[in-house]
Amino acid sequence: MSMINMKYIIASAAYSLLGIFILLLCFVIVEKISPENLWKEIVEKQNKALAIMAAGFMIAMALIISSAIHG
Repeated sequence: MSMINMKYIIASAAYSLLGIFILLLCFVIVEKISPENLWKEIVEKQNKALAIMAAGFMIAMALIISSAIHG
């Protein structure tokens, strides 16, 4: 494997980890500003509507972050 390919692999891994970190940070911020504990509502109370909303948020943030990182 040449050094050029290894450089791209390392950059891709670094950007992936950065994107995951930013996504988790955004979820924590939304968790803090929401009136209810989202994780407790989803896991313990089985709130399907809130789970769908959280999934939509995660997908939207992932698209925004990936576009920002990769241009």
